[in-house]
Formats: sequence, C-alpha cells, structure tokens
Amino acid sequence: MNVVPPALSRLIADLNRLPGIGIKSATRLALHILRRPASEAQSLARDLGELHRSIRLCSGCFAFAESDPCAICKDSERDGGLVCVVEESADLMAIEKTGVFKGKYHILHGVLSPMDGIGPEEIKADALVERIRKQQVREVLIATSSTVPGEATAAYLIKRLQEEVQVKVTRLACGIPMGMDIKYADDLTLSRAIEARKDTSK
Repeated sequence: MNVVPPALSRLIADLNRLPGIGIKSATRLALHILRRPASEAQSLARDLGELHRSIRLCSGCFAFAESDPCAICKDSERDGGLVCVVEESADLMAIEKTGVFKGKYHILHGVLSPMDGIGPEEIKADALVERIRKQQVREVLIATSSTVPGEATAAYLIKRLQEEVQVKVTRLACGIPMGMDIKYADDLTLSRAIEARKDTSK
C-alpha cells in the first residue's frame, strides 16, 4: 500500500530531478513545503512559473537577465575592454561576490565534453570570437574551472583566440587554497600553483 499521497509523491519526484537533490532530501523539502502555510507554497509556485516568462539570455554576454542588455552589459562604469569568460551564470555570480572584477562577462553555457556530445558548436565560442572582432576588447580572461573539461575548454579557447583575433588572453590563476598544508595538495593543484607564481620583487 502506498502511504504517500499522489500529490506529495509527484512533488518529491519533481524535486528529486534537481541536481544534488537525492530522494531523502527531496522528501524532506516536500514535507517542509507541505507543513508551511499554503500561501508560501503558492508564492513558490508563482515564482517558479515566472522564471521562464521573465528571464531571458542577455544578447551581449548570455547571462540570465530580465532585461536585454543585462545590468552589467549596460553599465558604463564597467570596463568593456576586459571580458571574463565563464562556464555558467553561477560562475559569474561567484566572481561578482568578490567585488574585484570590473570588466564584463561572456558565458559559455557549458564546457567541451565530446563524450556527452558537447563540442565547440554547443558552447558560445563562436559568439565570443565575433564579439571580440566587433568590440574593442583588449583582454580576455579565461575563467573556466580547473576540471578536465574546464581545462580542455580553456586550451581550445586560448588556441582559437590566438589564431583568429588580436587580443591578450589570460587565464584565471589557481593553486594552493588559503589555509591548506602544501603536503596535502594534489599534483595538479601544486603544478598550477608553481606555474602561477608571482614575482614579489615588483
């Protein structure tokens, strides 16, 4: 006998489809929503319904936004000559939280992964090249993750930009995290830290 009401079961199944949400977490979230006032559930449903109606891709950087161009692209205080290339919108949000980067962005919406059928045509690489050609971009900062797909994507973009456009290409430095003992660092992390070393004499 199924003791879970069908409506609750459907919500659990919907939540379980979200990344990082297992069946136990989905059940816990669904029960939490059920215990809260109906007005909160209705508000959540309205917000979910509004997502695809209100949010679109910025035609300049491909960020999720409610206006086109997005707030960053139309901000005259931002340096349009410096473009940071990231994999996803979440990466843009993480960099913006630092308050350090004052340029603009280009979101690829993915990384190269031949095993998954994701090649150069499936990410916004062509649009990046076209953007550099049309705008006065002097530096492209490649800020993809230091994963195998992220590194492969960075290598592809660096090679392509060097061959097709006249622009300075830099790579986001990565290495030993703050507070980490060097002897616990893996080979790749330690190698990248050595390669990205800074000159302290300046």
